[in-house]
Amino acid sequence: MRELVYIQLKKRVQASVNDSLTLEHIAHITTNSPQKQKLLKTPIYEIKKNDHDVFVIDYFIIVKHLVSLFPNHSFHLIGKPQAMIQIQKEKKSKSILFVIAVWIILFIGTAMTIINFHYDVSMQEVQQKIYYLFTGKKNKYPLLIQIPYSIGLGAGMLLFFNHWFKKKFTKEPSPLEIELHNYQKNIDDYVMVHRSNVKDD
Repeated sequence: MRELVYIQLKKRVQASVNDSLTLEHIAHITTNSPQKQKLLKTPIYEIKKNDHDVFVIDYFIIVKHLVSLFPNHSFHLIGKPQAMIQIQKEKKSKSILFVIAVWIILFIGTAMTIINFHYDVSMQEVQQKIYYLFTGKKNKYPLLIQIPYSIGLGAGMLLFFNHWFKKKFTKEPSPLEIELHNYQKNIDDYVMVHRSNVKDD
């Protein structure tokens, strides 16, 4: 009787150039086979310098390799038929001047967006009318309304994005995190289709 081996490929695997990927690096397996450890240590692929930063290993190539080494085993896939490999590179430290420049650009861009929005909706005139309704007096600069409004605007943005630097107010993902997740998912789908560059030799 053949030994049953169930394989679930990992969604994303981090690796470096010249790494030798074994089955345990790219998949979870469950089996009653006495050769489980040998299966896990089976070399599947060696990272080359000319590989893409992100590429895909297909299950068919993996199982074909395993069948040739373990002919008395029966392999069954659970989940998606591809594993994505991401090659890690040395991260260059960013200079403080670069970080400050980015912060200044983002600050100016955000400020201009808010200013233009308030100009388009005539926010100052609205606040003047609100001040007049509450006090019965006309005031060109109703700071009594503008200051709390500005504080509320900033606090609302913090609550909306659910972040204060690295601290989160709740465990729920922020809208920005959801958008980044969807963006990464789209990239992964593209890579799955266009970068299956590990060929069957």
